[in-house]
Amino acid sequence: MEINCKKIVKGKTEGSILLLQKPINFLGMANTKTGEITISNQGQRTYKLRDKILVFPNSVGSSVGAYTIFALKYNTNSPNGMICTNKVDITTASGCAISDIPLALIDQDNYNLLVRTIDSYSIQSNEIRVTLDTEREIINVDLNKSL
Repeated sequence: MEINCKKIVKGKTEGSILLLQKPINFLGMANTKTGEITISNQGQRTYKLRDKILVFPNSVGSSVGAYTIFALKYNTNSPNGMICTNKVDITTASGCAISDIPLALIDQDNYNLLVRTIDSYSIQSNEIRVTLDTEREIINVDLNKSL
């Protein structure tokens, strides 16, 4: 299945999706040494960023978050690509640009389609292989190739 996206930082990559539904404060939530991001909703959950396509609304907080993205990449712990679902902020855009991490924006309709696809397919598999190609402005969700 293909989903249209808007290119922000060019590149092509693949990985499994890590879907976060709240904005990220890279400086406060990401550990650049371990490559983990800690989300506090009702309790704390920690997720590995490495080899993922990170899907999230946008980042919040300090512009130093761009350096945090760079440090994740430098320590080989960064996500392979990022997809923003609300807006692309300067912290995420500059962090991805200096780190050579493909970055795309999807609109609400395509976000909803992606979430429905993940939800319906996750019954059979926890991870779905995704290719992010910002040059062609396409996200390819491969339902036949789970990780």
